[in-house]
Amino acid sequence: MLGVLAGIGLFCRPIIIATDNYGSFLDLASIVMVLGGTLAAAFIAYQARYVLLALKEVGGLFLKGKVDRKMLTVETGKIIRWGYLVKKSGILALEREIKGAKKQDHFLNYGIELVITGYSGDEVRTMLSAAAEGQFQRSMVLADILKNMAGTAPAFGMIGTLVGLVIMLETLGGDPKGLGPALAIALLTTLYGVLLSRMIFLPASSKLAQKEGILRFRNFLITEGFAMLADHKSPRYIQDKMNSYLDPSIHYKIDRQGGGGRQQRDADAAAAE
Repeated sequence: MLGVLAGIGLFCRPIIIATDNYGSFLDLASIVMVLGGTLAAAFIAYQARYVLLALKEVGGLFLKGKVDRKMLTVETGKIIRWGYLVKKSGILALEREIKGAKKQDHFLNYGIELVITGYSGDEVRTMLSAAAEGQFQRSMVLADILKNMAGTAPAFGMIGTLVGLVIMLETLGGDPKGLGPALAIALLTTLYGVLLSRMIFLPASSKLAQKEGILRFRNFLITEGFAMLADHKSPRYIQDKMNSYLDPSIHYKIDRQGGGGRQQRDADAAAAE
């Protein structure tokens, strides 16, 4: 939000300083030509459903991503707790996690179901990796659409400039009052095209790609944890293996979190619920 406000401010401030005629920078015809043309090209190139989903992601410019550094540590600790639970009560004890965690995201529930089914660690890793990669690729389609729109908007700005110049040339031998509107269309369409590209569509595409890349890493981290659960690895081994993927500053430490005893009590409490 601060970045968007700063960008708008840096654009508006010179206008406010240089002129009192702010309305000269507003032209409905130019906006319709650039925005309408960009949307039309997107709907021609891609299925309507994906274009609408991509436009919804523009709102993601103002939203924080679902995955952060703290969440990675918390979910590592959750997998370790489940390791204690499996060690004490067996794989089937994880079934209670599905029933008691309705708001838990689909990927975690799917991983628990695979482990409960009795698949080996390699099988769990293969299926969860395919699910994580599929989710990432679907999201990147939306990022690609936004990136394509970022490239299309300036092109329609240039088209508007050509239209404005044609109108201007037609009025050179007639009423000079027609030069102003023609020049406005010629210049403002280019301005709007660049603004839409660099302030809206391209940042939205980059931010979506970044958030999905972080979510992909989180899903692969969780995948490795579930594969070790399926192979009945010890909680200490799970901790060390998952920490190897994380920044040292966010490593999960069993001893620091209260040691195995505390983890065991957590597992017992979960089993009793």
